[in-house]
Amino acid sequence: MRIVFMGTPDFAVPCLARLIADGHEIAGVFTQPDKPKGRGMKLCPPPVKELALERNLPVYQPEKMKDGTALAILKGLAPELIVVVAFGRILPVDILDLPPYGCINVHGSLLPRYRGAAPIQWSVLNGDETAGVTTMYLAEGLDTGDMILKKETPVGPEETSGELFDRLSVLGAEALSETVALIAAGKARRTPQDDSLSCYAPMLTKQDAKIDFTKSAREVHNLVRGMSPWPVAHTTLDGKTLKVHRTRTAEGSGAPGEVLAGGKALVVACGEGAIELLEIQADGSRRMAAADYLRGHPVMKGAKLGL
Repeated sequence: MRIVFMGTPDFAVPCLARLIADGHEIAGVFTQPDKPKGRGMKLCPPPVKELALERNLPVYQPEKMKDGTALAILKGLAPELIVVVAFGRILPVDILDLPPYGCINVHGSLLPRYRGAAPIQWSVLNGDETAGVTTMYLAEGLDTGDMILKKETPVGPEETSGELFDRLSVLGAEALSETVALIAAGKARRTPQDDSLSCYAPMLTKQDAKIDFTKSAREVHNLVRGMSPWPVAHTTLDGKTLKVHRTRTAEGSGAPGEVLAGGKALVVACGEGAIELLEIQADGSRRMAAADYLRGHPVMKGAKLGL
């Protein structure tokens, strides 16, 4: 099938690679413009662009999708199908209506749950035991189109958003491969979403990553998992920011934020239960095991975090 692919981050790369491996004709790849990164603010290409260039595919990076420029390019490319995976742009109706087989999307949740920009993170934040991907036809609403195929996977109790992200990107490529085959064979089903079961998964902010020790140990643990690798859960110790990369629930009770053990392990009381901080990062320092930090920076029992 002649396909135009639209995607930007790492999550979309396995999907593009799978379409190429399946033998489809990739007429063009749309991705967002290069962005400055690092201390030198050097322009860096999106991961999808890097793969496209490696495979000698034509790449298009329009600043806007609604000014007619993208539509003109797409008319020239004449795709039978447009595949969108984490593109980061909303397609206008004239583009949605262009390809004869429509526009389809791979979304990182079991729709209609977690519509929006951060479905994987919110799944972990909420402590879900099951996650997955959904392929669907794009519509004018935000992740509201008719569903085609779903694939589920269990979520490990210690699994981070980053780890689940990597697994779902591969699962999404499998779902996409099956979906395109169904569309080509005329066997793709359209299942409308039940809007009453939907919930929104907005982009995360650094403020969302602030640890509230009045919550249960399980909720704090899920926050740390969900905020990894970005924006990273954080609290304060002696008035300075302390990033928390990895935790586990622990035995103990006390006032929320109170250090219950600070010798060889850093255990902190929560609103219910306690949490052990396993990997932390102090201001101006690198990420390290809490035990290593405590050897050079003792934290006394009874100290308070989050003040």
